Amino acid sequence: MKQKGVEDFASKRVWVIGASSGIGEACTIALIKAGAKVALSSRRAERLNALAQAGDQEQTLVLPLDVTHQEQLADAHQSILATWGGLDLLLFVSGIYTPLRADNFDFDVAQKTIDANLLGPMRAVAVVLPEMLKSHAGHIAIVGSVAGYSGLPKALAYGPSKAGIINFCEILYYDLLPQGVSVHMISPGFVATEATAQNDFEMPALITPDEAAREILKGIQAGVFDIHFPKRFSGFLKFLRILPYPLYFWILRRFVKI
Repeated sequence: MKQKGVEDFASKRVWVIGASSGIGEACTIALIKAGAKVALSSRRAERLNALAQAGDQEQTLVLPLDVTHQEQLADAHQSILATWGGLDLLLFVSGIYTPLRADNFDFDVAQKTIDANLLGPMRAVAVVLPEMLKSHAGHIAIVGSVAGYSGLPKALAYGPSKAGIINFCEILYYDLLPQGVSVHMISPGFVATEATAQNDFEMPALITPDEAAREILKGIQAGVFDIHFPKRFSGFLKFLRILPYPLYFWILRRFVKI
């Protein structure tokens, strides 16, 4: 059984959470240009309002929120249902990143990272699932990271949060495929965003947010579950994931200069 894709985004009702910058902003602009109805969410209302100007008044819906607050997500979803009568695609892009190693481990940073990056998507999925299950239709797309494949330097909180996303999406896919709800697990490599601008090392295979958005929307249209890119980098990390630990750590120390 193969899950459904999206033939055409025109008139589809899409909720982009994390729309105000980076990959989320690029996806939002591309969806608006494709004729989708887009609900824009993030904490930065001013950025959302400016971005909404790219579409017609009836085409966009600005719903500022914080993904760590369940009631804000629930209220925003109700606004979408009241305005458009349903939701075809949840695209969760929101996330935070703070470089963190064992010698500067900060539990407060770790807790905030897990709350936003793992529990945030879980909250959003819990909000949209009942209606999608009722109609046996819809798409759930969650942006994780190749950092979730295996342990990488400077990702002591970020990596575990994204590893959790991979596991969460795998189980969602297994459970929802028979129900007619499609799941898309998105694992980008390095993308030039406000988050990666914090890195003080050379980022291999760095791509732009527009390139990332094209890969994401193409994968969703094709009904792909495991959307990862750029392949020359994500494929290498997938290979590292299956190696015995002694070899994995040897390669990491030899080739990863962080």
